[in-house]
Amino acid sequence: MISFITNPIIISVVLLCILCLCRVNVLLALIVSSVIGGLAGHLNLNEVMNVFIAGMGGNSETALSYILLGAFAASMTHTGLAQLLSKKIAGSIKSKKYLLIFILTGIAILSQNLIPIHIAFIPILIPPLLGVMNKLNIDRRAVASALAFGLKAPYIAIPAGFGLIFQGLIAENLTLNGIHILKSDIWKYTWIIGLGMFVGYLIAIFVSYRKPRTYENLEVKLPEEKEDLHLNKNHYITLTAAILTLVVQLWTNSLPLGALVGLTVIFGFRAIDHDKMDKLINEGVGLMGYVAFVMLVAAGFANVMKTTGGVDSLISTVTPFMMSSKIIAACLMLFVGLFITMGIGTSFGTIPILAVLYIPICVKLGFSVPSMVILLAAAAALGDAGSPASDTTLGPTSGLNADNQHNHVWDTCVPTFLHYNIPIVLSAIISVIIFK
Repeated sequence: MISFITNPIIISVVLLCILCLCRVNVLLALIVSSVIGGLAGHLNLNEVMNVFIAGMGGNSETALSYILLGAFAASMTHTGLAQLLSKKIAGSIKSKKYLLIFILTGIAILSQNLIPIHIAFIPILIPPLLGVMNKLNIDRRAVASALAFGLKAPYIAIPAGFGLIFQGLIAENLTLNGIHILKSDIWKYTWIIGLGMFVGYLIAIFVSYRKPRTYENLEVKLPEEKEDLHLNKNHYITLTAAILTLVVQLWTNSLPLGALVGLTVIFGFRAIDHDKMDKLINEGVGLMGYVAFVMLVAAGFANVMKTTGGVDSLISTVTPFMMSSKIIAACLMLFVGLFITMGIGTSFGTIPILAVLYIPICVKLGFSVPSMVILLAAAAALGDAGSPASDTTLGPTSGLNADNQHNHVWDTCVPTFLHYNIPIVLSAIISVIIFK
């Protein structure tokens, strides 16, 4: 029990959560938690900082993706496409608040599986709609939960876009650890987790946050509105660029390359003048720079935790308890996955860590292949919704807090943690019972 309490991962993640709940900036909370966790893992201060900085490169591709996708999203504003979409949404919902929530959920899903701009659309699309949300007295926690569902459930359950990457990682890491399975078979099992999240989504929208909530009508800085809001040549070029972004991303498995191709099309066909290129990139950095840097810091945090040996010692501590039954083993694996992902903030980066540790245990206990797939996917996904350092939570906050009336931890992290992590655990355990 003592070794569990003093484990660097337990100490750092608990501290991270406490600091964030006390409204300490996520970036600072991550750095402080990394330092304390590293010291608890018997590294000296210089070693902690060197390991931390060296590890930041682990999310460099993700960070670059966000910057380029931020620029791509900014281009949608400059061509007027984002304004056109916001106007269309505002005009169609009238007094139907649930219709607005469903539309935003649908757009979030498309951003994962069809037009892979991920969270870059949120700071562009959401701020113009805050006035409409205020008028309808929509609880923004419901919108945060809806966006988080659209950002997370699709890549778990749908084999396209980011889902193809996530499920490919699961198949690849299972194969590397002796369990041969096709990438195309992963979704046949992980849809159960998506179904559990859908139940959590319905509870958040229709039960937890159904009551009206009042916000002040504060001024939100918006781009200058264009007079002509009809589809024109520049809009079609931007839409074509979005499609090519998806095609290149799926073909090369490189999101930065896809975003770069999309920007090349936009500038190459002069949907936006070349003299606005610097401004567009700067706006991309402004939109997504903070999220990108949090991802870099989260990778540094993860590297410190790996260097301390905290992951291995945590598994070693709980492994003796796993041998008594499959259900207990499944619960402990999910619990460990939750703590790892809460700190790292990325389910994609958690898969390789967990696969090496979990698969031998699963084989020894006689878990079926479907159970292994579901456990690995669920353990990696746990904590992504609810982690202060996750793009699943940072994204919704970036749009909903445009007027400083939406708290990142209490209004995004806590609601998404409760409504999605609990269903993921329950659906995973039920699946283990069914598939044995």
